[in-house]
Amino acid sequence: MARYPHLISYTDGGSRGNPGPSAFGYVIKTPDGESIAGHGEYIGVTTNNQAEYKGILAAIRKARELGAETLEMRMDSELAVKQLTGEYKVKDAGLASIYMLIHNERIAFKKVTFKHVRREQNTEADAQVNKALDRHLKK
Repeated sequence: MARYPHLISYTDGGSRGNPGPSAFGYVIKTPDGESIAGHGEYIGVTTNNQAEYKGILAAIRKARELGAETLEMRMDSELAVKQLTGEYKVKDAGLASIYMLIHNERIAFKKVTFKHVRREQNTEADAQVNKALDRHLKK
């Protein structure tokens, strides 16, 4: 039996400039709201959408590592949600390769859902992004 059968992830990505210095962040919680993982990482110069996708990929990999069977992914990128649910096609080559990695990671779960949330509901993941960018840009 999985240690955490169902998890909820909050992901975000951002760039200062588009493209520009970029980072992603995620926070993973249990259904009762307990934070069990969080991470922010500088990823170089990319677009905002690429940073969003890299955050989604990192969170799905961490949730798998934590043993989740089902995963609810929450993010404030409406574009990413609509692409990942199949409502929109992924036309950008830089996103398409990351999209395929996310798609392949989903197979390890019984169910993965993607939900758009307002920016105010995603402040912890956003804080991870900004901490990672601030750390890098101060160097």
